[in-house]
Amino acid sequence: LAEGRNVYHNIPDLMDIKTVKKLLKSLGAEIEETVPLTIDTTRISNCEASYDLVKTMRASILVLGPLVARLGEARVSLPGGCAIGARPVNLHIKALQDLGAEVDLKDGYVEAKARRLKGTTIYFDISTVTGTENIMMAACLAEGTTVLKNAAREPEVVNLADVLNGMGARITGAGGDEIRIEGVSRLEPAEATVIPDRIEAGTFMVAAAITRGELKLVNCQLDDMMAVVDKLRNVGVTVEPTADGCVVAGTDHLHPTDVTTQPYPGFPTDLQAQLMALLALAEGNSVVIEKIFPDRFMHVAELNRMAADLRKEGPAVIVAGVKNLVAAPVMASDLRASAALVLAGLAAEGTTIINRVYHIDRGYERIEERLNPLGAQIFREDAPAP
Repeated sequence: LAEGRNVYHNIPDLMDIKTVKKLLKSLGAEIEETVPLTIDTTRISNCEASYDLVKTMRASILVLGPLVARLGEARVSLPGGCAIGARPVNLHIKALQDLGAEVDLKDGYVEAKARRLKGTTIYFDISTVTGTENIMMAACLAEGTTVLKNAAREPEVVNLADVLNGMGARITGAGGDEIRIEGVSRLEPAEATVIPDRIEAGTFMVAAAITRGELKLVNCQLDDMMAVVDKLRNVGVTVEPTADGCVVAGTDHLHPTDVTTQPYPGFPTDLQAQLMALLALAEGNSVVIEKIFPDRFMHVAELNRMAADLRKEGPAVIVAGVKNLVAAPVMASDLRASAALVLAGLAAEGTTIINRVYHIDRGYERIEERLNPLGAQIFREDAPAP
């Protein structure tokens, strides 16, 4: 969106970050592999994001709005990502059209053109995080005022709005369901800090709970995770706030609970699989309902291989708690399923072998190096990713 040198703090070393770097380089950015990370976007000139780069990560679609806003055109491959069900980009396309862009689908690519986008009022049929982010970025350089109704309220949307405002954008309302963007003629490069990952934090909370252990989490923003904290406390896990995070302690007697995934501030879909692994050991029956991605249950069969008692019923899974999980060879289907199987392996009797674990490196920075010093015994056997 802006020419110049951008500086980013708190960037994790993830496969998805490496994909984003490759994508930005292909567009003409120059990246210095330093800490903090420096990206020079002065020479952004290529408007195409190719299939080879976009196929592994759905968030690649986020270059669509900024490219149209800055260069007047974009050609972005329809994205890939985890196998967790349909995640169409029709909301992005419709919103760009509302802003005055001409949009076509050709040969698996989204092609969009606009001399300058025009501000308008946009209503999202369903809450969409990447859709809100994409159009919020594009609208920063649009002519006039754009209002996003039924906007996503996630903390990551707020963080992005704060960064854009630091670049000279005029955005108000982020964190609510209506965001207002007053278009400006240009933005300045950013120096920004990425907020802590609440999904990683939640995964480590479940790690403490499922092993009946105790963890202190530092730089963890509990205010962004109250739905998760509430469910953990419901099952008997202790979560005590500290000055810069929290202390989580497990229990010998896990209580069952029901959970329904919802857009923020509800329980996040990205922690559904991890919580299910925990509920598999609760003393009673729980129900997990997936409202965001109804097909996001590929981990169910794998957890059942480890002696869990899970039964899928449409968009819900009935979880009958068992006393113990038992090690087995299992296969990871997506990023969060990988994490759930690692957690289940920590609690299971015997040695669990998780195949296709390369998924986990998309969203967790060397997870075994984080957990092994705490008493875990996780060994990575190198295998080529597809």
